[in-house]
Amino acid sequence: MEQSRLDELLRRFMEGLPPSLQSARADLEAHAGRALRAGLTRLDLVTREEFDAQSRVLARSRELIGQLEQRVAELEAKLGQ
Repeated sequence: MEQSRLDELLRRFMEGLPPSLQSARADLEAHAGRALRAGLTRLDLVTREEFDAQSRVLARSRELIGQLEQRVAELEAKLGQ
């Protein structure tokens, strides 16, 4: 995930803190930022471009499998005659 998006997410989180926790803001911000980055790293996320590229590959693979299944069925029919 891009650094700017992480920073924005962290900023929104910090803005939502109740007033009683505002005094510990700097400490919370440092720890929450590290925890957020560590958690997102473990998720093994991909970019939208990578996802879209893999979706196109999958669609093409499905199309080819359909064609191969049809061809096998035709060949089996010929063998059965």
